[in-house]
Amino acid sequence: MIETTSYTTEPISPFLTFDRAQWAELRKSVPLKLTEQDLKPLLGINEELSLEEVSTIYLPLVRLINYYIEENLRRQTVLNRFLGGQHPKVPYIISIAGSVAVGKSTSARIIQSLLSHWPNSRKVDLITTDGFLHPLNILQERDLLQKKGFPISYDTPKLIQFLADIKSGKAKVTAPIYSHLTYDIIPDQFDVVDQPDILILEGLNVLQISNKAKTFVSDFVDFSIYVDAEEDLLKTWYVRRFLKFRQSAFNNPNSYFKHYATLSEQEAIETASTIWNNINGLNLKENILPTRERANLILKKGANHAVELVKLRK
Repeated sequence: MIETTSYTTEPISPFLTFDRAQWAELRKSVPLKLTEQDLKPLLGINEELSLEEVSTIYLPLVRLINYYIEENLRRQTVLNRFLGGQHPKVPYIISIAGSVAVGKSTSARIIQSLLSHWPNSRKVDLITTDGFLHPLNILQERDLLQKKGFPISYDTPKLIQFLADIKSGKAKVTAPIYSHLTYDIIPDQFDVVDQPDILILEGLNVLQISNKAKTFVSDFVDFSIYVDAEEDLLKTWYVRRFLKFRQSAFNNPNSYFKHYATLSEQEAIETASTIWNNINGLNLKENILPTRERANLILKKGANHAVELVKLRK
């Protein structure tokens, strides 16, 4: 008798929906090699993700991605045979989208760590789209500081060229580096992506499309993930993170936000709430959330950043 994992589906939905228990079954017998010590550096400032969460949610996900990667490699072999030659290795690109404060970066780092040793040692690079924001002086000149994170604040052609170079198998492709401390691109510093097996691209804008462009970021992506949560939770997480930064990073004299360090707790809560309502929440509703259904997989979080539902495109 063959055992199968149950799931729920609706005729009009392009997704299969799994609760935590259903999804966890899909881990099968895959061992967890990550330890508590390995996990701590991967977590964001406002998250307390457990190894149980990694086992329940991320091991089945990485098992699935590995199947897709194997199929992708088979297709590359077939294409090379058809073309009569060996062409440059094409990295498998995974994108991770979602709102500010949802935990995209943590998800990206966990997936990177798991994929790096699954099933064998792999080269897995991680790049965030923050590096492709316009420099601070350009945003100021164009009066776009209140739109930072919106599609208009990115140098999208530069990001697309970066991905095109990666997908062409080009060696030593550079990506700008963004500093959350200075709120700006770091001059003359770059991340170098040198023909990895897998590239993880994390950012707000990776699923967005535009009527003005013929080529989108998602055209270069093999598998896309959207990390989701209700807006009231997102706002709560953002405010909590702001309060923690007020006691840490904002106290750095080089911080762009050092003036926030002197706020009282109530003033900080009010300031963070205003920023959310006027910028991050608005960007979520106008630009980020509408892209959710374009993803191959959606991780729906509840309280404490625990994933409650997983939706997988059929």
